[in-house]
Amino acid sequence: MPRLFGTDGIRGVANVELKPTTAYALGRAVAHRLVGGRGAIVVGQDTRRSGDLFVAAITAGATSLGTDVHQIGVVPTPALAFLAGSAEYAAGIMVSASHNPAADNGLKVLDRNGLKLDDPVEDELEQLIWRTEELGGSGNDDVGLAVDARDRVAPYIENRMRLAAPINATGLRIVLDAANGSGGAFAPGILAATGAEIEVINAVPDGTNINLNCGATDPAGLARTVIERGADIGFALDGDADRLIAVDASGQVVDGDQVLGVLALDRLERGVLAKRTLVVSVLSNGGLQRAVEAAGGTVIRTPVGDKFILEGMQVSGAGLGGEKSGHVIIAEHTTSGDGIVTALDVLRVMIGRGRPLATLAADIELMPQQQRAVSVRHKDQWEGDLALQAALARAHERLGSAGRILIRPSGTEPVLRVMVEGPDALMVVDLADSLAALAAERLH
Repeated sequence: MPRLFGTDGIRGVANVELKPTTAYALGRAVAHRLVGGRGAIVVGQDTRRSGDLFVAAITAGATSLGTDVHQIGVVPTPALAFLAGSAEYAAGIMVSASHNPAADNGLKVLDRNGLKLDDPVEDELEQLIWRTEELGGSGNDDVGLAVDARDRVAPYIENRMRLAAPINATGLRIVLDAANGSGGAFAPGILAATGAEIEVINAVPDGTNINLNCGATDPAGLARTVIERGADIGFALDGDADRLIAVDASGQVVDGDQVLGVLALDRLERGVLAKRTLVVSVLSNGGLQRAVEAAGGTVIRTPVGDKFILEGMQVSGAGLGGEKSGHVIIAEHTTSGDGIVTALDVLRVMIGRGRPLATLAADIELMPQQQRAVSVRHKDQWEGDLALQAALARAHERLGSAGRILIRPSGTEPVLRVMVEGPDALMVVDLADSLAALAAERLH
Protein backbone atom coordinates (compact mmCIF):
# COMPACT_ATOMS: atom_id res chain seq x y z
CA MET A 1 0.00 0.00 0.00
CA PRO A 2 1.24 3.57 -0.66
CA ARG A 3 2.20 5.56 2.41
CA LEU A 4 -0.54 8.00 3.36
CA PHE A 5 1.29 10.21 5.87
CA GLY A 6 3.80 12.75 4.57
CA THR A 7 5.85 15.26 6.51
CA ASP A 8 2.71 17.08 7.63
CA GLY A 9 -0.15 14.61 7.78
CA ILE A 10 -2.20 13.23 4.90
CA ARG A 11 -2.66 15.62 1.98
CA GLY A 12 -4.06 15.63 -1.53
CA VAL A 13 -6.57 17.22 -3.87
CA ALA A 14 -9.82 17.19 -1.92
CA ASN A 15 -12.40 14.64 -3.03
CA VAL A 16 -10.00 13.37 -5.72
CA GLU A 17 -6.75 12.18 -4.14
CA LEU A 18 -7.89 12.71 -0.57
CA LYS A 19 -11.34 11.21 -0.29
CA PRO A 20 -13.90 11.41 2.54
CA THR A 21 -13.63 7.64 2.92
CA THR A 22 -10.03 8.14 4.06
CA ALA A 23 -11.15 10.74 6.62
CA TYR A 24 -13.86 8.34 7.84
CA ALA A 25 -11.31 5.55 8.20
CA LEU A 26 -8.88 7.91 9.95
CA GLY A 27 -11.58 8.88 12.44
CA ARG A 28 -12.10 5.21 13.25
CA ALA A 29 -8.35 4.55 13.44
CA VAL A 30 -7.80 7.45 15.85
CA ALA A 31 -10.76 6.37 18.00
CA HIS A 32 -9.39 2.83 18.14
CA ARG A 33 -5.67 3.57 18.62
CA LEU A 34 -5.52 6.88 20.48
CA VAL A 35 -8.82 6.91 22.38
CA GLY A 36 -9.63 3.26 22.90
CA GLY A 37 -13.37 3.68 22.91
CA ARG A 38 -15.11 6.13 25.23
CA GLY A 39 -13.48 9.52 25.33
CA ALA A 40 -13.30 12.59 23.11
CA ILE A 41 -11.22 14.06 20.31
CA VAL A 42 -11.21 17.66 19.11
CA VAL A 43 -11.49 18.50 15.40
CA GLY A 44 -10.86 21.86 13.70
CA GLN A 45 -10.61 23.13 10.14
CA ASP A 46 -9.36 26.02 8.06
CA THR A 47 -11.43 28.00 5.55
CA ARG A 48 -11.35 25.59 2.58
CA ARG A 49 -14.68 24.70 1.03
CA SER A 50 -13.97 20.99 1.51
CA GLY A 51 -13.40 21.37 5.26
CA ASP A 52 -16.99 20.59 6.24
CA LEU A 53 -16.89 17.42 4.15
CA PHE A 54 -13.86 16.04 5.94
CA VAL A 55 -14.98 17.09 9.43
CA ALA A 56 -18.25 15.25 8.82
CA ALA A 57 -16.41 12.14 7.63
CA ILE A 58 -14.01 12.15 10.60
CA THR A 59 -16.93 12.61 12.95
CA ALA A 60 -18.84 9.72 11.42
CA GLY A 61 -15.83 7.45 11.73
CA ALA A 62 -14.88 8.32 15.30
CA THR A 63 -18.44 8.31 16.65
CA SER A 64 -19.06 4.91 15.06
CA LEU A 65 -16.58 3.50 17.59
CA GLY A 66 -18.06 5.32 20.56
CA THR A 67 -15.76 8.38 20.63
CA ASP A 68 -17.23 11.86 21.04
CA VAL A 69 -16.06 14.47 18.53
CA HIS A 70 -15.85 18.10 19.66
CA GLN A 71 -16.03 20.28 16.56
CA ILE A 72 -14.41 23.69 17.15
CA GLY A 73 -14.97 25.06 13.65
CA VAL A 74 -12.56 27.30 11.76
CA VAL A 75 -9.43 27.81 13.87
CA PRO A 76 -5.68 28.21 13.44
CA THR A 77 -3.80 24.92 13.64
CA PRO A 78 -1.96 26.10 16.80
CA ALA A 79 -5.34 26.65 18.48
CA LEU A 80 -6.25 23.03 17.73
CA ALA A 81 -2.86 21.95 19.12
CA PHE A 82 -3.41 24.05 22.23
CA LEU A 83 -6.76 22.40 22.92
CA ALA A 84 -5.59 18.89 22.01
CA GLY A 85 -2.92 19.29 24.69
CA SER A 86 -5.50 19.92 27.39
CA ALA A 87 -6.55 17.12 29.71
CA GLU A 88 -9.99 16.92 28.12
CA TYR A 89 -8.99 15.28 24.86
CA ALA A 90 -7.26 12.07 23.86
CA ALA A 91 -6.27 13.42 20.43
CA GLY A 92 -6.95 16.13 17.89
CA ILE A 93 -7.38 16.22 14.12
CA MET A 94 -6.89 19.40 12.08
CA VAL A 95 -8.43 19.51 8.62
CA SER A 96 -6.07 21.77 6.70
CA ALA A 97 -3.53 21.75 3.89
CA SER A 98 -1.78 24.76 5.45
CA HIS A 99 -0.04 26.77 2.70
CA ASN A 100 -1.27 24.59 -0.19
CA PRO A 101 -3.82 25.83 -2.77
CA ALA A 102 -7.52 25.80 -1.92
CA ALA A 103 -8.22 22.67 -3.95
CA ASP A 104 -6.04 20.63 -1.61
CA ASN A 105 -6.86 19.57 1.90
CA GLY A 106 -5.14 17.61 4.63
CA LEU A 107 -5.59 15.69 7.85
CA LYS A 108 -3.14 16.35 10.70
CA VAL A 109 -3.35 14.12 13.77
CA LEU A 110 -2.10 15.33 17.16
CA ASP A 111 -1.73 13.29 20.35
CA ARG A 112 -3.07 14.08 23.82
CA ASN A 113 -0.11 16.43 24.37
CA GLY A 114 -0.93 18.47 21.27
CA LEU A 115 2.12 17.06 19.45
CA LYS A 116 2.43 15.52 16.00
CA LEU A 117 2.65 11.75 16.05
CA ASP A 118 5.86 9.74 15.95
CA ASP A 119 6.36 7.78 12.72
CA PRO A 120 5.62 4.36 14.31
CA VAL A 121 2.24 5.61 15.55
CA GLU A 122 1.45 7.02 12.10
CA ASP A 123 2.37 3.63 10.65
CA GLU A 124 -0.08 1.95 13.02
CA LEU A 125 -2.83 4.38 12.03
CA GLU A 126 -2.16 3.68 8.37
CA GLN A 127 -2.57 -0.05 8.89
CA LEU A 128 -5.83 0.58 10.73
CA ILE A 129 -7.06 2.83 7.90
CA TRP A 130 -6.52 0.06 5.35
CA ARG A 131 -8.26 -2.43 7.68
CA THR A 132 -11.00 -0.11 8.92
CA GLU A 133 -13.87 -2.59 8.54
CA GLU A 134 -12.07 -5.05 10.82
CA LEU A 135 -12.43 -2.59 13.71
CA GLY A 136 -16.12 -3.40 14.04
CA GLY A 137 -18.57 -0.88 15.44
CA SER A 138 -20.67 -0.09 18.44
CA GLY A 139 -24.38 -0.65 18.66
CA ASN A 140 -26.80 2.26 18.48
CA ASP A 141 -26.63 2.84 22.23
CA ASP A 142 -22.83 3.10 22.18
CA VAL A 143 -22.14 5.54 19.37
CA GLY A 144 -20.33 8.74 20.23
CA LEU A 145 -21.71 12.26 19.96
CA ALA A 146 -20.87 15.18 17.70
CA VAL A 147 -20.54 18.25 19.93
CA ASP A 148 -20.57 21.90 18.83
CA ALA A 149 -17.53 23.05 20.80
CA ARG A 150 -16.70 26.38 19.19
CA ASP A 151 -16.80 28.06 22.59
CA ARG A 152 -13.91 25.83 23.74
CA VAL A 153 -11.46 27.99 21.73
CA ALA A 154 -11.70 30.77 24.33
CA PRO A 155 -8.75 29.53 26.47
CA TYR A 156 -6.44 29.73 23.43
CA ILE A 157 -7.50 33.31 22.74
CA GLU A 158 -7.13 34.26 26.41
CA ASN A 159 -3.63 32.76 26.51
CA ARG A 160 -2.50 34.71 23.43
CA MET A 161 -4.08 37.90 24.78
CA ARG A 162 -1.98 37.52 27.94
CA LEU A 163 1.14 37.31 25.76
CA ALA A 164 0.11 40.47 23.91
CA ALA A 165 -0.84 42.61 26.89
CA PRO A 166 2.69 43.45 28.18
CA ILE A 167 3.85 44.59 24.72
CA ASN A 168 3.38 48.34 24.51
CA ALA A 169 3.13 48.88 20.78
CA THR A 170 1.04 52.03 20.97
CA GLY A 171 1.72 54.24 17.96
CA LEU A 172 2.92 51.33 15.81
CA ARG A 173 1.07 50.73 12.54
CA ILE A 174 0.81 47.09 11.43
CA VAL A 175 -0.61 45.58 8.24
CA LEU A 176 -1.77 41.99 8.71
CA ASP A 177 -2.29 39.66 5.74
CA ALA A 178 -4.55 36.85 6.96
CA ALA A 179 -4.23 34.79 3.73
CA ASN A 180 -8.03 34.41 3.67
CA GLY A 181 -7.41 31.66 6.18
CA SER A 182 -8.33 30.65 9.67
CA GLY A 183 -6.12 33.23 11.39
CA GLY A 184 -8.26 36.10 10.14
CA ALA A 185 -10.81 35.78 12.92
CA PHE A 186 -8.18 35.57 15.67
CA ALA A 187 -4.99 37.46 14.85
CA PRO A 188 -6.35 41.03 14.48
CA GLY A 189 -7.79 41.15 17.99
CA ILE A 190 -4.74 39.56 19.58
CA LEU A 191 -2.32 41.92 17.83
CA ALA A 192 -4.53 44.89 18.67
CA ALA A 193 -4.17 43.98 22.36
CA THR A 194 -0.58 45.29 22.11
CA GLY A 195 -1.96 48.79 21.51
CA ALA A 196 -0.84 48.86 17.88
CA GLU A 197 -3.05 50.09 15.05
CA ILE A 198 -3.94 47.06 12.87
CA GLU A 199 -5.02 47.13 9.23
CA VAL A 200 -6.14 43.74 7.96
CA ILE A 201 -6.06 42.56 4.34
CA ASN A 202 -7.13 39.25 2.79
CA ALA A 203 -9.49 38.32 5.59
CA VAL A 204 -12.64 37.55 3.59
CA PRO A 205 -12.46 33.79 2.96
CA ASP A 206 -14.90 32.32 0.45
CA GLY A 207 -13.74 28.70 0.53
CA THR A 208 -11.65 29.04 -2.62
CA ASN A 209 -9.31 32.00 -2.02
CA ILE A 210 -7.18 30.69 0.86
CA ASN A 211 -3.49 31.44 0.13
CA LEU A 212 -4.48 32.79 -3.31
CA ASN A 213 -1.97 35.51 -4.26
CA CYS A 214 -1.63 36.44 -0.61
CA GLY A 215 -0.30 35.35 2.75
CA ALA A 216 3.05 33.92 3.77
CA THR A 217 3.58 32.15 0.43
CA ASP A 218 3.01 35.32 -1.60
CA PRO A 219 3.79 38.42 0.49
CA ALA A 220 4.21 40.81 -2.48
CA GLY A 221 0.76 42.34 -1.93
CA LEU A 222 1.50 42.85 1.76
CA ALA A 223 4.77 44.58 0.88
CA ARG A 224 2.94 47.00 -1.43
CA THR A 225 0.31 47.73 1.19
CA VAL A 226 2.91 48.43 3.88
CA ILE A 227 4.53 51.03 1.61
CA GLU A 228 1.20 52.56 0.52
CA ARG A 229 -0.07 52.90 4.08
CA GLY A 230 3.24 54.03 5.56
CA ALA A 231 3.08 51.17 8.08
CA ASP A 232 5.90 50.24 10.42
CA ILE A 233 5.72 46.51 9.75
CA GLY A 234 3.67 43.88 7.97
CA PHE A 235 2.88 40.33 9.00
CA ALA A 236 1.69 37.57 6.64
CA LEU A 237 0.14 34.37 7.97
CA ASP A 238 -0.48 31.25 5.92
CA GLY A 239 -3.84 29.54 5.56
CA ASP A 240 -3.86 27.87 8.97
CA ALA A 241 -1.78 30.55 10.73
CA ASP A 242 1.05 28.28 11.85
CA ARG A 243 3.71 30.25 9.97
CA LEU A 244 4.66 33.90 9.60
CA ILE A 245 6.58 36.00 7.11
CA ALA A 246 7.35 39.63 8.01
CA VAL A 247 7.78 42.75 5.88
CA ASP A 248 9.74 45.78 7.11
CA ALA A 249 8.69 49.42 6.74
CA SER A 250 10.41 49.73 3.36
CA GLY A 251 8.47 46.78 1.94
CA GLN A 252 11.42 44.38 2.16
CA VAL A 253 10.39 40.79 2.89
CA VAL A 254 12.10 39.38 5.98
CA ASP A 255 12.02 35.62 5.66
CA GLY A 256 11.75 33.01 8.37
CA ASP A 257 15.51 32.62 8.78
CA GLN A 258 15.94 36.30 9.54
CA VAL A 259 12.99 36.26 11.93
CA LEU A 260 14.59 33.29 13.71
CA GLY A 261 17.86 35.19 13.82
CA VAL A 262 16.22 38.30 15.29
CA LEU A 263 14.63 36.23 18.07
CA ALA A 264 17.74 34.12 18.71
CA LEU A 265 20.20 37.05 18.87
CA ASP A 266 17.90 38.91 21.26
CA ARG A 267 17.72 35.88 23.55
CA LEU A 268 21.46 35.30 23.37
CA GLU A 269 22.15 38.91 24.33
CA ARG A 270 19.77 38.66 27.28
CA GLY A 271 21.20 35.28 28.29
CA VAL A 272 17.84 33.50 28.08
CA LEU A 273 18.25 31.26 25.01
CA ALA A 274 17.97 27.76 26.48
CA LYS A 275 21.24 25.84 26.00
CA ARG A 276 22.30 28.84 23.85
CA THR A 277 20.98 26.70 21.00
CA LEU A 278 18.81 27.32 17.95
CA VAL A 279 17.30 24.37 16.05
CA VAL A 280 16.72 24.80 12.31
CA SER A 281 16.19 22.57 9.28
CA VAL A 282 18.75 21.67 6.63
CA LEU A 283 17.16 24.36 4.41
CA SER A 284 17.99 27.27 6.72
CA ASN A 285 20.50 29.74 5.36
CA GLY A 286 24.17 29.43 6.27
CA GLY A 287 24.18 33.15 7.08
CA LEU A 288 21.80 32.50 9.97
CA GLN A 289 24.15 29.88 11.37
CA ARG A 290 27.13 32.24 11.07
CA ALA A 291 25.30 35.04 12.88
CA VAL A 292 24.18 32.83 15.75
CA GLU A 293 27.59 31.22 16.18
CA ALA A 294 29.31 34.62 16.07
CA ALA A 295 27.07 35.66 18.99
CA GLY A 296 28.16 32.61 21.00
CA GLY A 297 25.26 30.34 20.15
CA THR A 298 24.99 26.87 18.65
CA VAL A 299 22.89 25.79 15.66
CA ILE A 300 21.50 22.26 15.28
CA ARG A 301 20.07 21.17 11.92
CA THR A 302 17.28 18.63 11.42
CA PRO A 303 15.35 17.19 8.46
CA VAL A 304 12.66 19.42 6.96
CA GLY A 305 9.41 19.48 8.92
CA ASP A 306 8.37 21.24 12.09
CA LYS A 307 7.90 17.96 13.95
CA PHE A 308 11.61 17.26 13.41
CA ILE A 309 12.41 20.76 14.66
CA LEU A 310 10.44 20.06 17.84
CA GLU A 311 12.16 16.69 18.30
CA GLY A 312 15.53 18.42 17.94
CA MET A 313 14.51 20.97 20.55
CA GLN A 314 13.32 18.30 22.96
CA VAL A 315 16.50 16.25 22.61
CA SER A 316 18.88 19.23 22.87
CA GLY A 317 16.91 21.23 25.43
CA ALA A 318 16.79 24.21 23.05
CA GLY A 319 14.09 26.79 23.59
CA LEU A 320 13.82 28.14 20.05
CA GLY A 321 13.58 26.50 16.66
CA GLY A 322 12.01 26.86 13.26
CA GLU A 323 12.22 26.86 9.50
CA LYS A 324 12.86 29.50 6.85
CA SER A 325 9.27 28.97 5.63
CA GLY A 326 8.11 30.83 8.73
CA HIS A 327 7.37 28.01 11.17
CA VAL A 328 8.77 29.17 14.53
CA ILE A 329 8.47 27.24 17.78
CA ILE A 330 9.03 29.23 20.97
CA ALA A 331 9.13 26.59 23.71
CA GLU A 332 8.07 28.90 26.53
CA HIS A 333 4.79 29.62 24.75
CA THR A 334 3.92 26.74 22.42
CA THR A 335 4.89 23.28 21.19
CA SER A 336 3.97 24.06 17.60
CA GLY A 337 4.48 26.81 15.06
CA ASP A 338 2.13 29.72 15.74
CA GLY A 339 2.35 32.73 13.43
CA ILE A 340 0.47 34.94 15.90
CA VAL A 341 2.91 34.15 18.72
CA THR A 342 5.85 34.76 16.37
CA ALA A 343 4.43 38.16 15.41
CA LEU A 344 4.06 39.09 19.07
CA ASP A 345 7.66 38.12 19.80
CA VAL A 346 8.96 40.13 16.86
CA LEU A 347 7.09 43.15 18.21
CA ARG A 348 8.52 42.52 21.69
CA VAL A 349 12.08 42.56 20.33
CA MET A 350 11.49 45.68 18.22
CA ILE A 351 10.10 47.62 21.15
CA GLY A 352 12.57 46.25 23.68
CA ARG A 353 15.54 47.09 21.44
CA GLY A 354 14.08 50.32 20.16
CA ARG A 355 15.01 49.29 16.62
CA PRO A 356 12.91 48.80 13.47
CA LEU A 357 12.72 45.37 11.91
CA ALA A 358 14.99 46.35 9.00
CA THR A 359 17.99 47.05 11.22
CA LEU A 360 17.35 43.96 13.36
CA ALA A 361 17.19 41.76 10.25
CA ALA A 362 20.38 43.33 8.88
CA ASP A 363 22.28 41.64 11.72
CA ILE A 364 21.65 38.33 9.91
CA GLU A 365 23.47 38.59 6.60
CA LEU A 366 22.07 35.80 4.46
CA MET A 367 24.06 33.97 1.79
CA PRO A 368 22.64 33.84 -1.76
CA GLN A 369 20.22 30.92 -1.85
CA GLN A 370 17.80 29.73 -4.51
CA GLN A 371 15.05 27.13 -4.25
CA ARG A 372 13.11 25.47 -7.05
CA ALA A 373 10.03 23.25 -6.85
CA VAL A 374 9.99 20.89 -9.85
CA SER A 375 6.74 19.11 -10.70
CA VAL A 376 7.67 15.50 -11.50
CA ARG A 377 5.98 12.13 -11.69
CA HIS A 378 8.83 10.20 -10.10
CA LYS A 379 10.05 12.38 -7.25
CA ASP A 380 11.47 9.45 -5.26
CA GLN A 381 13.68 8.18 -8.09
CA TRP A 382 16.07 11.12 -8.36
CA GLU A 383 18.93 9.36 -6.55
CA GLY A 384 18.94 6.57 -9.12
CA ASP A 385 19.18 8.83 -12.15
CA LEU A 386 22.80 8.77 -13.36
CA ALA A 387 22.57 11.95 -15.44
CA LEU A 388 21.19 13.90 -12.50
CA GLN A 389 23.84 12.51 -10.17
CA ALA A 390 26.62 13.47 -12.59
CA ALA A 391 25.24 17.02 -12.88
CA LEU A 392 25.00 17.22 -9.10
CA ALA A 393 28.66 16.21 -8.75
CA ARG A 394 29.72 18.90 -11.23
CA ALA A 395 27.63 21.48 -9.40
CA HIS A 396 29.26 20.61 -6.07
CA GLU A 397 32.68 21.02 -7.68
CA ARG A 398 31.77 24.47 -9.03
CA LEU A 399 30.41 25.66 -5.68
CA GLY A 400 33.31 24.46 -3.59
CA SER A 401 33.31 23.98 0.16
CA ALA A 402 31.53 27.28 0.85
CA GLY A 403 28.31 26.17 -0.84
CA ARG A 404 25.54 23.65 -0.30
CA ILE A 405 23.12 21.75 -2.55
CA LEU A 406 20.10 19.92 -1.21
CA ILE A 407 17.71 17.87 -3.33
CA ARG A 408 14.72 16.22 -1.69
CA PRO A 409 11.27 14.98 -2.63
CA SER A 410 8.44 16.97 -1.08
CA GLY A 411 6.53 15.20 1.65
CA THR A 412 3.28 17.01 0.81
CA GLU A 413 3.26 17.60 -2.98
CA PRO A 414 4.30 15.74 -6.18
CA VAL A 415 7.44 17.84 -6.58
CA LEU A 416 11.18 17.55 -6.21
CA ARG A 417 12.71 20.45 -4.29
CA VAL A 418 16.14 21.81 -5.24
CA MET A 419 18.08 24.19 -3.00
CA VAL A 420 21.43 25.76 -3.91
CA GLU A 421 23.39 28.07 -1.60
CA GLY A 422 26.76 29.71 -2.08
CA PRO A 423 28.75 32.95 -1.99
CA ASP A 424 28.30 33.78 -5.71
CA ALA A 425 24.69 34.84 -6.43
CA LEU A 426 24.89 34.41 -10.21
CA MET A 427 26.37 30.94 -9.91
CA VAL A 428 23.71 29.94 -7.39
CA VAL A 429 20.91 30.99 -9.77
CA ASP A 430 22.56 29.22 -12.71
CA LEU A 431 23.02 25.97 -10.80
CA ALA A 432 19.51 26.02 -9.35
CA ASP A 433 17.99 26.59 -12.80
CA SER A 434 20.07 23.94 -14.53
CA LEU A 435 19.50 21.27 -11.89
CA ALA A 436 15.77 21.98 -11.80
CA ALA A 437 15.51 21.80 -15.61
CA LEU A 438 17.39 18.50 -15.72
CA ALA A 439 15.23 17.03 -12.98
CA ALA A 440 12.08 18.07 -14.85
CA GLU A 441 13.41 16.43 -18.02
CA ARG A 442 14.61 13.19 -16.41
CA LEU A 443 11.81 12.55 -13.88
CA HIS A 444 8.73 13.73 -15.83
